[in-house]
Amino acid sequence: MEPGVAAPSPPWREKCPWGASPLARTPCSLTEVMSEELAKELQQQEENAAFPHVSGIDKAVLIGEGTETSSDLLLAQMLQMEFDREYDAQLRREENKLNGDSKVSISFENYRMVHPYEDSESSEDEVDWQDTRHDPYKPDKLSTNPKRGFAGKGKEITTKHDEVTCGRRNTARMENFAPEFQVGDGIGMDLKLSNRVFNELKQHSYSEQRRSARIHEKKENSTSDQAVDSKTRLLLYKMVNSGLLESINGCISTGKESVVFHANGGSIGDKLVPAECAIKVFKTTLNEFKNRDKYIKDDYRFKDRFSKLNPRKIIRMWAEKEMHNLTRMQKVGISCPSVVLLKKHILVMSFIGQDHVAAPKLKDVQLSDEDMKQAYHQALHMMRQLYTDCNLVHADLSAYNMLWHMGKIWLIDVSQSVEPTHPHGLEFLFRDCKNVSQFFQKAGVMDAMSERELFNAVSNLGITADNEADFLAEIEALEKINEDHVQQHGKRAEYDSDESPVDD
Repeated sequence: MEPGVAAPSPPWREKCPWGASPLARTPCSLTEVMSEELAKELQQQEENAAFPHVSGIDKAVLIGEGTETSSDLLLAQMLQMEFDREYDAQLRREENKLNGDSKVSISFENYRMVHPYEDSESSEDEVDWQDTRHDPYKPDKLSTNPKRGFAGKGKEITTKHDEVTCGRRNTARMENFAPEFQVGDGIGMDLKLSNRVFNELKQHSYSEQRRSARIHEKKENSTSDQAVDSKTRLLLYKMVNSGLLESINGCISTGKESVVFHANGGSIGDKLVPAECAIKVFKTTLNEFKNRDKYIKDDYRFKDRFSKLNPRKIIRMWAEKEMHNLTRMQKVGISCPSVVLLKKHILVMSFIGQDHVAAPKLKDVQLSDEDMKQAYHQALHMMRQLYTDCNLVHADLSAYNMLWHMGKIWLIDVSQSVEPTHPHGLEFLFRDCKNVSQFFQKAGVMDAMSERELFNAVSNLGITADNEADFLAEIEALEKINEDHVQQHGKRAEYDSDESPVDD
């Protein structure tokens, strides 16, 4: 071989059986590898190879916001992308407005132009299970037996009455319980409930659902023991804003029919309101009034206005009835709260007490023998005045409804008071006499009369009977005669024009 002449390549190198031989790469120096221009050139070559249809577009146009381009295709794509995002944002606002706080939501996912996760900054691991068809946390649906009622063969046959199958089915059916009934995490476990346990839980769920509904309705629409509903609260706010009351301090007492609050009085125009007032709020629950309609429907003052079909009007009439009775009593000089204002089922009266402390009830006060004797004679005189001068019977007189303040007795709670012409007026009077007589006899008052003597002393009817049964029989006979007389000649015209500060 001559020097200077290249040796011929072997024949096996001329053609490679596995394809064309790779081209020899031009060696690069370290300086060229580390240069920024070379890195950009290599990146551009890779992008051109991956996206040949945009190989002629500058990458800065896709990234920079303030750059300019003359490509109509790129401009159209950018505008379309921006329009799609605005359209999706509008759909999202409409979806949120439509759903609100509802537990059942409506999705516009199928109408969006861009998938929300492509345009969000959230991580790829976040998944909205509402957008998936399969919830991995939801237990798999239990396999049911075929229509023939059993599965398997021979000894491995399983019917629909199988204990394990029924137990699992009962556990899955707990999902149908009311939301108020908490079932815990037993649904996701392999828990087996017997039919007896499931039936007891089902009945308990129904009872809890009805109970929660009753409690919710009572809280929303009723006056509870020491709280008022929204309508009553609004009426009290209006009284304070109008200047009638300066402030409402707190609850004084609660009863079956009403709640009494203490308040500081203001003024009504030129009329001054007592410095301390008592606000009597009649409870708007009908449970306490459903058995007490006899005090109104048989009272000739309210008989024409009584309606059994609208029981809530009974509560307002009950408050109005107490206002009229207090007005009568105040006219004849009986010690009782003075009426300031009546607003629906709220009655504002003067406060019997001092410095936010209510006067004690007669049953709770400790009196000397002389004071107790004086209290008895005061009670007897007030009962006579109430019957003869006011033409009223208290109908619930006892030591619970008499206050001891400033050395004398004050009568309260006269909403149930009726006229003696009431079909049961004399019976109510005998019951009052019995309560008063027994209290003062137990208190050691020697002058206290028996209930029959007290009844004759108050009513002047002069009924003579040896025992209580005959006495009540004569009372019922008198009530029957009185009722027939009233129906024939009409009720007396006395006290028809009671002035009452009613604010409608």
